[in-house]
Amino acid sequence: MLEGIHAEPGLVLCSLLDNALREELDAACARLGVPLLHVLDPLLELLQGQFGAPAKHKPGRQYVLDADYFRRIDAMHYVISHDDGQAHRGMAEADVVLVGVSRSSKTPTCFYLANRGIKAANIPLVPGIEPPELLKDPNCPVIGLTIDPKSLIDIRRHRLRLIGAGAQPGFIQKDNGEYVDFEAVEKELLWAKRLCNTRGWPTIDVTRRSIEETAATVLKLMDTWHAKHDKPVE
Repeated sequence: MLEGIHAEPGLVLCSLLDNALREELDAACARLGVPLLHVLDPLLELLQGQFGAPAKHKPGRQYVLDADYFRRIDAMHYVISHDDGQAHRGMAEADVVLVGVSRSSKTPTCFYLANRGIKAANIPLVPGIEPPELLKDPNCPVIGLTIDPKSLIDIRRHRLRLIGAGAQPGFIQKDNGEYVDFEAVEKELLWAKRLCNTRGWPTIDVTRRSIEETAATVLKLMDTWHAKHDKPVE
């Protein structure tokens, strides 16, 4: 860095936080006679005055490789491996299993939970196909996600447009039948709700919820489940 400043002297804008490096840069710029501005100093002074706490001057603190970091990374790998009903063998390790019909926001919710260190698996509910036996395991909470039929159809149509881009005309209408038919979708959602009720799985209506709101409700239901089953939350 100093060699570059020496080769092409000019205004130096600095965002260094380490005091030793800042002092070295200050001295070098003074020797070279080039102006130096520490661009973060006004912001840090403002924040220190606002919160009444001194700056730590330790860069990259949000990337500390502690146990929580590795727990979140492990959870992220788990979600990828157990998305959409994959890898049934490892499902016993799940902290929670989300179930629901196609495009009911199971996957994005699982990824959000993984960022909180939660190992979340998800399994699609398909009429005519019996859910896997592993969902009867009493050692893991199962939560259903449901959605308004019209909203679900809009999401599915958008998805079909994306995957059908460049396909022959009539792709959406011709090849996807009941997937976006209102009556069929309504029956599909009703079947899924009845299944969840029969199995005793709580459900969350995600129609007007953000992923963050859905995930927060999942965490609350997990707490309730753990309290009911007298299991500590890890």
